[in-house]
Amino acid sequence: MIGVLGASGAVGRFAVAALRDGGCGPLRLGARRPERLSADDGEVVAVDVTDAGSLAAFCAGLDVVLNCAGPTYALQETMALAALAAGAHYVDVGGDDPVHEKLAGVVTGDATVVLSAGTLPGLSALVPRWLAGPGPGGGRLVCHAGGLERCTETVAADFMLSLSVGGAHGEPFGAPLAAWRHGRRVPRALRVAEDAAVPYFPDRATLQPILTAENERLAAALGLAELENWNVHPGPRVRALFTRLPGLAPADAAARLITAAEVDLAGREPYYRMVFALDGRTAVVSTASSYRLTAFVGVLAVRAIRSGSVRPGLHFAGEVLDPEWTVAEVNRSGAARVAAPAADGDDVEEGVL
Repeated sequence: MIGVLGASGAVGRFAVAALRDGGCGPLRLGARRPERLSADDGEVVAVDVTDAGSLAAFCAGLDVVLNCAGPTYALQETMALAALAAGAHYVDVGGDDPVHEKLAGVVTGDATVVLSAGTLPGLSALVPRWLAGPGPGGGRLVCHAGGLERCTETVAADFMLSLSVGGAHGEPFGAPLAAWRHGRRVPRALRVAEDAAVPYFPDRATLQPILTAENERLAAALGLAELENWNVHPGPRVRALFTRLPGLAPADAAARLITAAEVDLAGREPYYRMVFALDGRTAVVSTASSYRLTAFVGVLAVRAIRSGSVRPGLHFAGEVLDPEWTVAEVNRSGAARVAAPAADGDDVEEGVL
C-alpha cells in the first residue's frame, strides 16, 4: 500500500490523481482535513504530521510513503523517520539537503529514501542530465526557471524559511549572485538583471542569480566548466515585494507574497517554465502548474522504488531517477512538455534531442 501525506494539498491532490490514474495502489490518503478527500481514491485518514503517534498510525503497514506535506523546511525529517520506523520506503517532493544530512547513517538495510523529488529541485537536475546525454561532459550550462502561478501558504512559508535554511551545512537555500566556475562556487559572480527578455518566456522579467546545492552537485557530476542558475520573476508585484522582504516579519511577508502572486496572475493564464542551455543545445520544460509537475515527479520516484530500479539507500531524485525515462513519462503524462527547440526556434519532437 502507498501512503500519501498532505493528500488534500496543492501537490498532494495531483499526486493522488497520478497514482490512481497510473494504476498504483491501493492508497492511504492522509490529511489534516480529510473531508476534502474522497474514499473512492483510497483509505482516508486524518493525520497530524506534527504528532508522532498520528504519523506512526498512518505509516503502519505501508510499503511506500509519499510526502507532499509542508512546509518542508519546518517539518524536515519528521515524516521520513516515521516511515522508516514503520518499515516503509520514503519519497519526499521536498526534503532537500537539511533532511539528507539528518538521515545520513539512518537509512539502513533494504530501506530506500528519495528526497527532492519535485520540479525544483528534482526535475531541474534530471533534464540537464538528459540534455547532456552519455557524452564526456564539460561545457557551460545556463538555467532559467520561473513563471506566473498562485502561491500557496506552504510555498510562501517554505520560501521565507529558505532565506535562512534549506541548503547544505546549515546554509540558506542557495547562494545569491554566485555561479559555478571551473570546479568551485564563485561568490558574487553575477548581478540581478531587471526588465530582461528571456528566450522561451512570454514576459519580461527580473532575473535573480542563485547557485543551489543541487546546482553544485550537478556541475560536479557533469564536469561542467561553468553553471549559472537564474530565478525568473515576471510578476511586478512579487518583484516589488522582494525588495521589502528583509524588513518584514516572516508571517507578514508570507501573506503578502500570496497576495502579490494573486494580483500578478489576475487575468492571466498560469505558467511555469524551466529552460536549460548547454553548449548550443536547449531543453524547455513548460507546464501550466508546477504543483502538478512536482506531484508527478514524486509519483515517478514511488514507481521507481516499487519497480526496483532505485537501489536501497539515501538519494536525491535528481541523481537517481533515469533521466530519459523521466522525460518520456513526463511528456506522456501531460504534466508538462519537455522539448528541445531546433535552432530556428521551432520545437523538435518531444523528448528527442
